[in-house]
Amino acid sequence: MTPLYARHKRTTLAVATAVAAGALLTTGLTTGTAAAQTPADTSGKAGLAGAPLQLTAAARTTLIKQQQAGAADTARKIGLGAKEKLVVKDVVKDADGTVHTRYERTYAGLPVLGGDLVVHESKSGATKSVTKATTKSIKVASLTPKLTVAKAEKQALSAAKAAGSEKTAADGARKVIWAGSGTPVLAYETIVGGFQDDGTPNQLHVITDAATGKKLFEYQGIENATGTGKSLYSGTVSLTTTLSGSTYQLTDGSRGTHKTYNKSHGTSSSAGTLFTDADNTWGTGTASSSATDQTAAVDAAYGAAETWDFYKSTFGRSGIKNNGVAAYSRVHYGNQYVNAFWDDSCFCMTYGDGEGNVDPLTSLDVAGHEMSHGVTSNTAGLNYSGESGGLNEATSDIFGTGVEFFANNASDKGDYLIGEKININGDGTPLRYMDKPSKDGGSADSWSSSVGNLDVHYSSGVANHFFYLLSEGSGAKTINGVSYNSPTSNGSTVTGIGRDKALQIWYKALTTYFTSTTNYKSARTGTLSAAAALYGSGSTEYNAVAAAWSAVNVS
Repeated sequence: MTPLYARHKRTTLAVATAVAAGALLTTGLTTGTAAAQTPADTSGKAGLAGAPLQLTAAARTTLIKQQQAGAADTARKIGLGAKEKLVVKDVVKDADGTVHTRYERTYAGLPVLGGDLVVHESKSGATKSVTKATTKSIKVASLTPKLTVAKAEKQALSAAKAAGSEKTAADGARKVIWAGSGTPVLAYETIVGGFQDDGTPNQLHVITDAATGKKLFEYQGIENATGTGKSLYSGTVSLTTTLSGSTYQLTDGSRGTHKTYNKSHGTSSSAGTLFTDADNTWGTGTASSSATDQTAAVDAAYGAAETWDFYKSTFGRSGIKNNGVAAYSRVHYGNQYVNAFWDDSCFCMTYGDGEGNVDPLTSLDVAGHEMSHGVTSNTAGLNYSGESGGLNEATSDIFGTGVEFFANNASDKGDYLIGEKININGDGTPLRYMDKPSKDGGSADSWSSSVGNLDVHYSSGVANHFFYLLSEGSGAKTINGVSYNSPTSNGSTVTGIGRDKALQIWYKALTTYFTSTTNYKSARTGTLSAAAALYGSGSTEYNAVAAAWSAVNVS
């Protein structure tokens, strides 16, 4: 789970452990699996050869089954050991027939954390390259731990308490192979529950060396952010609802059956109570501290609908998992809870009501941010710590911004400001600035060797700045009434290629070239590969990607 922003001691969770960069390894191998025998695939058209096709549910399921059936042969041909197996996580097929298969890896039946990889196959089935989260060989001398489960759990609890968590409880420990940094070793993964110090649910994952007891890595699993409906932030909006008997339910049957629930200021893990209404006119358009107020629910439901439509229209993606099934939303979480978060375990977005319970964190860009955490989790799976954690947060800011521009809402026009509507700071200022991230007082404008030590909401500044420069370019300009003046670390002048192309490049990189351990250096490599696939190596777009990364000191 990941929060919308850092306002408290969770800055201590930014771990300085260096993780292996995702490497692009060209193998020149061919596999006997199946890109060539895919069923009729698309329900839409792709305008670029390297753009992903919109697969029908049946085509995607068949392609995944084909790739899984050939996984053993693929593992052998890309040089994995006899004890290693591949498990298909996702498949992306491009308009030109290229197939990108994302695999998780096991070793002697144990999950390999940091062992994920993507195999890129041509239309003929030839392996063009392999993107790996680690280049290390997976091999451990013994699968018998020297450390007891109890000691691993105790260490994890200590780590959570040091980070400010309360009411913590370890939910067991499982044996894994840790390959996210250094030489792969036998380890324990312990997940600590309870609550963080600001009331956000806790899912701290602690990785412990099973031989020495040394803590190898930690990351937070909660990803925050942060009819007719009268919303607080987006004016009067149309909502798709469901009539049940004589009562309308806030259930969107046209977008994967998204539902919006009321937590009534509670903090339990339950979904809550589904919002219903007698006349299908929802909310008042004004803030209320009432635990039954519908206005926050209107904003959440509207944000979920716009985010669904953004992904569908922009990338041909049908829902967070690309399977046509919606997550759900919960509002009125906690008492004066000043945050919002995505949680993989419930596959849901959760929103607090802010100070005084009258500033709900349900604005359009926050909704897009939260659901984009789910997309990242179901694609690259970027570790939520260090530089990969910054890229995870930036991805949500980038796509949340994309949602806001896509919605084209007169009450909340598209901008490169994050959370400008929700008044987190109490003075009407945004939570983050993409054109010059350091304006928030903590985020990094450009890369340095210490960026990975920052809280992920601040290390995200490097990628946010890159995206702004790639989209709009450097220097002073005004967009939708907002003034920007974006600097460059090397004094260069960057010419933008437009937000639409920048979004396509970032999505392509996330879904086909990023892995769990991608850092800024390998993010540059991945986005250049994406630009080459979409627009051609050496194209204006390709060169702009290189220039924008150099402008934030990633070379």
